[in-house]
Amino acid sequence: MTWITFLWPMVTAACLTMGLIHLRIGLRRTPGVAHLWFALTAFVMAAFSSLELAMIQAQNPAQFLALQRWIDFASAAILVSLVVFVWVFFGSGRKWLALLGSGLVLGPMILNLGPEPKLTFLQITGIRTVETFGGASYAVAEGTRNAWLTLFYLGIIVVMAFVVDASVTLWRRGDRRRAVRVGGTITFFLLFAGVSAALVDAGIMPTPYLASLFYLAILVAMGMELSDDVLHAAQLAADLRENEERMSLATQAGGIGLWIWDLATNQVWGSEQLQGLFGFGSPVPVAYARIVDRIHQDDREQVEQEVQRAVVDRTDYAGEFRTIGADGTVRWIGAQARITVDANGKPARMLGAAIDITARKHAAQQVDQQRQELAHLSRITMLSELSGSLAHELNQPLAIILSNAQAAQRLMAQEPPDLAEVRDILADIVSEDERASEVIQRMRAMLKPGETRLQPLLITNVIEEVLQLVNSDLNSRSVIVHCRFPLVGPRVMGDQIQLQQVLLNLILNACDAMDTNPRADRYLTIATEQRNGMVYASVADNGCGLPPEVERVFEPFHTTKKDGLGLGLPICRTIASVHQGRLWAERNEVRGATFYLELPAAKATHS
Repeated sequence: MTWITFLWPMVTAACLTMGLIHLRIGLRRTPGVAHLWFALTAFVMAAFSSLELAMIQAQNPAQFLALQRWIDFASAAILVSLVVFVWVFFGSGRKWLALLGSGLVLGPMILNLGPEPKLTFLQITGIRTVETFGGASYAVAEGTRNAWLTLFYLGIIVVMAFVVDASVTLWRRGDRRRAVRVGGTITFFLLFAGVSAALVDAGIMPTPYLASLFYLAILVAMGMELSDDVLHAAQLAADLRENEERMSLATQAGGIGLWIWDLATNQVWGSEQLQGLFGFGSPVPVAYARIVDRIHQDDREQVEQEVQRAVVDRTDYAGEFRTIGADGTVRWIGAQARITVDANGKPARMLGAAIDITARKHAAQQVDQQRQELAHLSRITMLSELSGSLAHELNQPLAIILSNAQAAQRLMAQEPPDLAEVRDILADIVSEDERASEVIQRMRAMLKPGETRLQPLLITNVIEEVLQLVNSDLNSRSVIVHCRFPLVGPRVMGDQIQLQQVLLNLILNACDAMDTNPRADRYLTIATEQRNGMVYASVADNGCGLPPEVERVFEPFHTTKKDGLGLGLPICRTIASVHQGRLWAERNEVRGATFYLELPAAKATHS
């Protein structure tokens, strides 16, 4: 065995080994196209090395020429596959250079499609054997060279320019290691293999082509790249295990359940915490329908609609709903999820997290109940302050009813009785009775506790009802009211009693702020308007105004009144927040203050 018969088979074995490694990676990795193309170059180079060894040992011109044909085809295949590999692996390079280089390499192959190959040699006149060191020898052909072979080498130059351009672009993107290691090695291979082959074909260097030996540099570079990927993958796996342990500890400590819904199989994988939240056993995939069945029937339809909307629109999902366990236990669950897409951009999976918020919901319900009780107490306090005004509102119709009843008695005692006049008196009695009834109904509504019930309301009607309730108090205080309402009153979604409470509080506060004004200088302005989907109601006075730190008036237990508790405005702001609105105050330029109530406008309904 000589060094030639040892070295070339070794190169062939190395190419086959590296090709098989990258073939396996390409078949198992996604995406693995670049590895598949490199495997193709390695396999073709293994074939090239075997052909080159056979050509070194050729015995006659016909055998040498046949092997030369297949070496030419292998050379073209190696160059084209390297172009595709660089294009895919780097994701850079000018496309026109890739196409031009591949065309110049493949075009001359037409000359080798005839009965006799004509690309490298037009004619072989003889074969001579060259002796080398170690007792090794190799065959060298002598004959007439084909000038069209220059076109093939021009293609090699263009391919090399494409690789350099792609490597420079990759360098600029920041991936310098890959640009130098892989791009530089391929450029080295193309340069030296191309130069040596050109010298051999020109008869200047009577040696084998040696391209397979230069290809060893690419095998080394890709082996280093692959080993770095393996080390990096091992580090990532270690980091992933550590992160999984941390996440597992965090989810257990926080009671967070993780889940993955595969849209293709309709199976849901859930962590142990999630299985516990939904009342399942071990953390194994379950059908999506089983998850839906555990959702409370009152929440099920809404949850399904929101989840399907997230899948179709590819948006995030966030919601709260109740679940019923196998033992009938009801839990409140807060869930968030995100849609991931496949390679085609279609929704593939939904990844999410869920947490038990039952305790928080119960606490919120208790807070809401306490808020409603406090608001109810505030309404009672305000009505007690209006007791004199309310008594006057009731005394007036009662006094009129009494005098009309006495007059009717006298008219009935006459002979003959004046029935027409009696009928008019009875009509007045009915009217005053209804007036008194309205006052009592408004008082009962304000005194009645209850949950917040949102319904479409004309904000101007709410204001007018409050003004009727405090009419006597306004008159006794000599407060002049100016109302600026649009022709078509804006509608809001609100609880009538709670909004009345807010406006009643603002009006009484405005009256209190004007107590020090002369009786002829007490003006209250109430206005409403709608813009940008919001409804605004304002209550302005010309009283003593607000302190420099305006927001302090909304702090609990902060009051400027002698006998005030400092709870009215904080309760009013809370009511506005419950209505998805806000309440704030501003100091007027001249004197006084203006309070603004902002509420979402009710959506128009069409019958």
